[in-house]
Amino acid sequence: MGQIVVSGLTKLYKNVRAVDDLSFTVEPGRVTGFLGPNGAGKTTTLRMLLNLVRPTSGSATIGGHRYADLADPVRTVGAILEASGAHRGRSGRNHLLMLCDAAGSPTSRAAQVLDIVGLTPAAKRKFKGYSLGMRQRLGIGAALLGDPRVLILDEPANGLDPEGIRWMRDLLKSLADEGRTVLVSSHLLSEMEILADDIVIIAAGKLVRQGTVKEIVDSAGATQMRVRTPSPDALIAALGPGVTVRPTDDGALLVTGADGPTIGAVAMKAGAEIHELLTERPDLENVFLQLTAGKAGIR
Repeated sequence: MGQIVVSGLTKLYKNVRAVDDLSFTVEPGRVTGFLGPNGAGKTTTLRMLLNLVRPTSGSATIGGHRYADLADPVRTVGAILEASGAHRGRSGRNHLLMLCDAAGSPTSRAAQVLDIVGLTPAAKRKFKGYSLGMRQRLGIGAALLGDPRVLILDEPANGLDPEGIRWMRDLLKSLADEGRTVLVSSHLLSEMEILADDIVIIAAGKLVRQGTVKEIVDSAGATQMRVRTPSPDALIAALGPGVTVRPTDDGALLVTGADGPTIGAVAMKAGAEIHELLTERPDLENVFLQLTAGKAGIR
């Protein structure tokens, strides 16, 4: 019901392709991270998905319909594309009450979402006194007013402190667990590795990779072991064929093809004392940088 389908989406500004034949899907019941360098076309894509920008070609649908054709968009899709904007002299509560009135939602929903986003203690404070993190929470609250099945969030963690980021992570995971579709654009790659189930990576307007977090991280190659020993030659000779060893600039060895217990046992037999033995797994940040290297943003 809440599947997002982007198919052949293209946006041309004069001679610049901001988005170039982009296709991907976002499934209900999962958090999907939407990643790309600055200028990759992420925000343009989200704006086309919400019918704020007209595509040059292709389509973007939510539950099989364009956003503009949804019968009840407020109760279908909640979105935040930038830090919440509100009248500086209006309180957070009054801002949400105004949105409830405009959307035809019961006024009681304002108090509910204030509680969900942790702003009840600041509900009567004026917007001009809100921090950036509080404004982000208010924006997320506004996106939740219609109790939507689909959430589209652009950089929702911007301005949040570590506690706020953990709160947002727990909230989005819980919403996905309820069967909702959650699409999140972010530059916080370490957070996306924890939060997201699926990842879509674009660069220069094109799809670079889509898959689960595990699939994308595993695509970087085998896990390496970092070893530090005062007898590197003895250890390398003892490890033998089928094991790749690469010295690092700081004097350690990066070993591929042997796990920790194997290296430890071989080192003991060879009389090579081990000072450090750590597992170095690929992470989303390294894979992202590899996949987008040399693909500068176009805006």
